Amino acid sequence: MALDYEALDYESVIPENNLRLPDAVTVRHGPGPVLGRFVLAGDQQARKAGIHLRLRTDFEGLLELNRRQTALGNWYPLLGTFNPEGTDVSGRNGFWVAGENDAGEIITCSAGRAYHWVDTNLEEQVAEVFFGRDQGQPRSITVPAAKDIKGWVLKAGATWVHPDYRKRDLPQLMPRMARAYSLTRWPLDWTFAYIPKVLIDKGMAINYGSKHIGFSIFFPGSRFGEIGLSYTSAQEIYDDLGTFLAEELSDPASSKFAPLLPGTSLANEVTRVSPDSVRQGSSSRS
Repeated sequence: MALDYEALDYESVIPENNLRLPDAVTVRHGPGPVLGRFVLAGDQQARKAGIHLRLRTDFEGLLELNRRQTALGNWYPLLGTFNPEGTDVSGRNGFWVAGENDAGEIITCSAGRAYHWVDTNLEEQVAEVFFGRDQGQPRSITVPAAKDIKGWVLKAGATWVHPDYRKRDLPQLMPRMARAYSLTRWPLDWTFAYIPKVLIDKGMAINYGSKHIGFSIFFPGSRFGEIGLSYTSAQEIYDDLGTFLAEELSDPASSKFAPLLPGTSLANEVTRVSPDSVRQGSSSRS
């Protein structure tokens, strides 16, 4: 279902493109102190690691980044709801968080696209979200919770990390920063993502802070195989952000996302996978 953004006056809250992420945040929904502290602490830890977070609303820029990195073998083609070619994704209903290094190169990103499903749900919209448009593509969904995912929902995806910056735990940070921003802008009920089962088996959903996984989603003829539905309620997101803030971001002496020192190892390694069925194109989800 298309959302009448003008009627809800959501156009007035579209931030300027390419602002520093903290400067783009105005808390209109959710627990302001938690969300504000989380964004500031996450931004501070990223900057200590030489990564500058920016809020982007130009999906043409995301597509250009994706095509460039796909040509280099570092990503997969951007499909579905985050691809502005053939969909209505824009700054009115979506955003992406870009992480730049000191040279101004984008080395990581994560995106979100808001839907307002009043008289429909994810089960009915599963193909439109995956492909960008529902043109009768074959699909099979047997996740009971898909019927309950409705209201204000956020499709999370396009989480990607450049190969030179992998093994830094950035897949833990970037989706959470995107969720935190989205909760300040829309009165969300749920967030969800499609994650290939092979990645769920490797623990990727836990990395992202997902609280529930349901099976299965199939799109016959696609290359993604069995897909799991990752979904989290708004309250669970608030709880996760509070825990991550207290346990991972609050130590001013830490440099959590800095390069690993020689001889150290990291349990959660980023794996490159397809984009759109796993948080849209990346190292992990679609």
